[in-house]
Amino acid sequence: MAYKHNNNKENQKPAKQLKQIAALTGIAIQMGATIYLFVLLGKWLDGKFSADSKTFLIICTLFGVAISLYAVLQQIKKINP
Repeated sequence: MAYKHNNNKENQKPAKQLKQIAALTGIAIQMGATIYLFVLLGKWLDGKFSADSKTFLIICTLFGVAISLYAVLQQIKKINP
């Protein structure tokens, strides 16, 4: 009986690790998508309001990075309480 109990714990550990890896992969994809969307927003705003400068692109990119980092930190707190 003890052997089956240990085997069950060993099976749960890889499953937990796989779940964490999947969560971290999702976080990376979300971070990339957030930054990409803010870059697109900055390009659109520059084309709409200021054709010569890249002010909106820079501001939106930095804002996207800040938001994505905040989201990453919040999700990591959920993974590792």
